[in-house]
Amino acid sequence: MASLRTTFTLDKEMADRARELGINISAAARQGVADAVRTALQQADRNAYLRQPERVDSAWTDAETWSEP
Repeated sequence: MASLRTTFTLDKEMADRARELGINISAAARQGVADAVRTALQQADRNAYLRQPERVDSAWTDAETWSEP
């Protein structure tokens, strides 16, 4: 996967404490962004469902017949 170099601001005290604890700041930032993206996508999916929830219709019966016995 291609990477993009970026910068962000972190309080000096937080950066110092992270270094003292041996925390890889880049890895922690990547994980934080990945978590935020996952959460935002889940919320977007939920909002889309709430705008147009599924409704039972005749296709549901047909779909049930497609399953393995």
